[in-house]
Amino acid sequence: MSNTTLIFGIHAVASLLERQPERVEKLYIQRGRKDARMEALLASAEQAEIACEYLDRKDLDDMVKGQHQGVVAQSQGSQLLRERDLELLLDELDHPPLLLILDGVTDPHNLGACLRTADAAGVDAVIVPKDNAAGLNATARKVACGAAEVMPFVQITNLARTLRDLQQRGIWIYGTAGEAEQEIYDVDMSGPIALIMGAEGKGMRRLTREHCDYLIKLPMAGSVSSLNVSVATGVCLFEIGRQRRPAS
Repeated sequence: MSNTTLIFGIHAVASLLERQPERVEKLYIQRGRKDARMEALLASAEQAEIACEYLDRKDLDDMVKGQHQGVVAQSQGSQLLRERDLELLLDELDHPPLLLILDGVTDPHNLGACLRTADAAGVDAVIVPKDNAAGLNATARKVACGAAEVMPFVQITNLARTLRDLQQRGIWIYGTAGEAEQEIYDVDMSGPIALIMGAEGKGMRRLTREHCDYLIKLPMAGSVSSLNVSVATGVCLFEIGRQRRPAS
């Protein structure tokens, strides 16, 4: 079910006004802020006939935790998808699916960054466990810079079961692991794919790993042994995108 949520930050709110203005119920604007970006945002709100209320900065600080940049939108929350919704989404695709699965990513900043990258890389849906994982809170939405409002976000109760269902559909499951023998650049990832990125620090859970068709890794040339999950997600998704590009 949809619910009311607060979205903040110039880019996130502007993206919401551009893509789904019907979801915005009201804007709260920092009194006295006048610049080109804010004027453009207010023009979009006026065109969409959205009410604006002007507040002192302290009131906005109390309203949300994070850098609101002088604007907070009261919005109807995007509807979270479940297992059945994922099945319908896959049935409607006219191309090989590209899914991103985050196995226990708990930092909303990382979730938001992964959503933003997933949108840019052409991912069809982002899948997360319902428990022990970050949800679409205001911080994740702000970091996603509008991607949270358009990227299908599927919360599931049993990841192992979902992985089996995806495999029955002919979708190959690729899990990322530092100890994997194959590097991503040596693997054919041009077909229907679900890419699993593990939790910060711990990586994939054992049961998740057991359901992977392939384990892959990124080559690390320096002294560090791993990348931040959102950075690694970006590298992997854009390599998959490169492989899936039609030959010119």
